[in-house]
Amino acid sequence: MTDSIIQYDAMVQTALLSVVKDVLQNAAEEGLPGDHHFYITFRTNHPTTSIPKYLKERYPDEMTIVVQNQFSNLVVDDAHFEISLSFNGKLEHLYIPFMALEGFFDPSVDFGLHFHATEVENDNMEELPAIVEAADNQEDDQNGDNVVTLDTFRKK
Repeated sequence: MTDSIIQYDAMVQTALLSVVKDVLQNAAEEGLPGDHHFYITFRTNHPTTSIPKYLKERYPDEMTIVVQNQFSNLVVDDAHFEISLSFNGKLEHLYIPFMALEGFFDPSVDFGLHFHATEVENDNMEELPAIVEAADNQEDDQNGDNVVTLDTFRKK
């Protein structure tokens, strides 16, 4: 028996994350082509994720953002991406490490990826909360937010 085991899962995750990195890098440089837009689900409790405090309080474990019509300051490097999106009419800056990603979906071409985000040490993760969508072009909900719960679309 060999001392080392080939880490196929980790290799595949790295390759899939590079697809997201490349797509976001292209969007940062060229904008979104055609009808392409992205739903990106990430762990808000990842140690290097940085989002405004009120969003972290509202979504302590996971949230989904929509990169579509109105986004700015999209910056991508090998380890993370940064983006500014509007929440309740206020532009907010998000810093999201690729290792915090849970999912990526482009509904314009029915393409999606699911990731196994890096576990936080001593983190007793329970059921992840509702996926949310933040997009400037969404209708406000009863709280005056433009954040829409997507539980209806979530696979159980």
